Amino acid sequence: MTGSETGNDLWQKKALLIIGVAVSLLHIWFNVVTVLPTLWQNALHFAGFALMAVFIYPLRRDGSLLWRISDFALGIVAAAAAVYMIAMEDDIYAHGVNLSQLEWLVGIMLIICALELTRRVAGWFIPVLIIVALTYVGWWGRLVPGVFKFAGLGAETILFRSIYGDDALFGTIARISSTYVFMFILFGAFLLRSGAGEFVIDLARAVAGRFIGGPGLVAVVASGLMGTISGSAVANTASTGVITIPLMKKAGFPAKFAAGTEAAASTGGQLMPPIMGAGAFIMATYTQISYNTIVIVSILPAILYFAAVAFFVRIEAKRSFVTAVDDEKISALEVMKKGGVVFLLPVGVLIALLIYGFTPTYAAGISILAVIVSSWFSDNKMGPKEVVEALALGAQNMVMTAILLCAVGLIVNVIATAGVGNTFSLMITQWAGHSMMIAIVLVALASLVLGMGLPVTAAYIVLGTLSAPALHGLIADNMLIDALMNGQVSETAKAIFMLAAPEHLSAIGQPMSHAAAQAIIDAVPPDLIGSVRDSMLSAPVMMYSLLSAHLIVFWLSQDSNVTPPVALAAFTAAAIAGTKPMATGFQSWKIAKGLYVVPLLFAYTPLVGGAWPEVLGIFVFALFGMYAFAAGIEGYMEARLSLFNRLLTLLAAAALLWPTTVPVHIAGLIGLIIIFVRNRAAEIAPADVSLSSGG
Repeated sequence: MTGSETGNDLWQKKALLIIGVAVSLLHIWFNVVTVLPTLWQNALHFAGFALMAVFIYPLRRDGSLLWRISDFALGIVAAAAAVYMIAMEDDIYAHGVNLSQLEWLVGIMLIICALELTRRVAGWFIPVLIIVALTYVGWWGRLVPGVFKFAGLGAETILFRSIYGDDALFGTIARISSTYVFMFILFGAFLLRSGAGEFVIDLARAVAGRFIGGPGLVAVVASGLMGTISGSAVANTASTGVITIPLMKKAGFPAKFAAGTEAAASTGGQLMPPIMGAGAFIMATYTQISYNTIVIVSILPAILYFAAVAFFVRIEAKRSFVTAVDDEKISALEVMKKGGVVFLLPVGVLIALLIYGFTPTYAAGISILAVIVSSWFSDNKMGPKEVVEALALGAQNMVMTAILLCAVGLIVNVIATAGVGNTFSLMITQWAGHSMMIAIVLVALASLVLGMGLPVTAAYIVLGTLSAPALHGLIADNMLIDALMNGQVSETAKAIFMLAAPEHLSAIGQPMSHAAAQAIIDAVPPDLIGSVRDSMLSAPVMMYSLLSAHLIVFWLSQDSNVTPPVALAAFTAAAIAGTKPMATGFQSWKIAKGLYVVPLLFAYTPLVGGAWPEVLGIFVFALFGMYAFAAGIEGYMEARLSLFNRLLTLLAAAALLWPTTVPVHIAGLIGLIIIFVRNRAAEIAPADVSLSSGG
């Protein structure tokens, strides 16, 4: 490397540091200190990260000075175009929403820059999808036969709506990115820089390291705690995996299993309250359901997911005769004394502020100050240098997400403009044919395809726009059917049915069969079914059915991290473990089965929104069901299961997980206990000798 090249690299690093700090301070200012108009805030958000993106994602990694200057010029053009178009908003409205030649030119340059930056940070998939979406409303939509036919918009209207629309480049999704997502990624960066990451791993080793499969359980605990604040399963895998994967391999776990466990556990971090990788705040924005409600109902499902991963770990530990435990005999109390305040105080402040009703962005800003203060009670005190590094780190960690979320607004804007979301939801309902299971499978397939090109947050936003209304309708209609079967129909609902389904009026209000109730619902015209739901179902029931639908979509959106052919978290873990990426992907997909089982509980049981005794009952039976499910898949408990016992174990899992009567659940639990006791008695000798601790 020549001296000039070294000088260029140092110059770029310094520029990136300065811009990163400035961008972070700007976001803290307009999120905590003042209030800016939404378009201005989102435009400045895009502009700042456009300037950073050209440094982190250059056109040529080994390019000459001329290439680097061209990269910087692209960033300047993108930032200037964003600021100019927002500055000209009033003038554009003043002359009748007609764009001048300069505004045309700058607007087109802004869209092109957004496409190029998106291509750099995430490849060709999303830019191509954006082009397809924009040309659909402008050109080829009018050529499509059937329900997706769209009359078309003029080029000027498309450009105007793409920039100024509520769901456009600087719209709702960009606001989510510039507020909730950024502030919590910045909070996570401060936690990591303060040494909280080391504390989490040390605590996990102290708590779980001595149990059977302890090193694997360390990965589960550490990744869950880190994942909820990092906001990225891939980043979480890379940060905790370098410690947990070698630790698991040293203990005797197969390398492929170690990598798959880390990827599955890191993916679950996005499901773990209180932050859920900013998912809770995005969901609150979309559903208008309070953050506190979303977090409270997400606690037990998250425990089920991590319990399922832990069950796979324990079963594999038994099968592989994992005997090694942590060499360092540290206690949880020692870990807490050493660095607990660095993690617990800021997170406690964050949770307290959120519970007391402060906005998430304000709570995150105050919690960042709490990180700095708490660090002075540890060995890793944060002075001005460390604060600057954390500010720069937070901005750098946000670049890809910020560019993608702004760009995804262009797609969502088309979905909203053309009504594609409602049409797609109706198609899901039609294809599913009243089957919730088929609808969930369709959503899962769609999430997997979207996950190949979109990060989890963006995939949830797009998929939620397209499919959540269909799931919400199916869940609500199941409740309507139950009410009709029991004859629970209000007078208001009867009046609506008189208009919507007069031929069934004589049967309404009387007990009936499921088929008869379904026939009545089918007879209601689509434009009146909403009124029927509102009249028969209470506001809390409607709210929780909406929340269940979004939780299903949110959980299924995570599967692209661990599901081949594009399993980014699994591939990251494979690189650390030295295993084949695709084989590791299938391993992580198997371990992360909770991503598919728990959404079924959302759909078919009152796990969300039920009375607490009922919810706890579902949770307890499901916990045992998860263990039976893992054992049935693996064909192993304390010892190998015969084919007959394996089938019985899967049958017990179905009895425990399927929405049925309590006696069936109890029968499944008794069956599982009998199989477990008999299997433990058959445990082979080496396990008796070597696995005496923690059993």
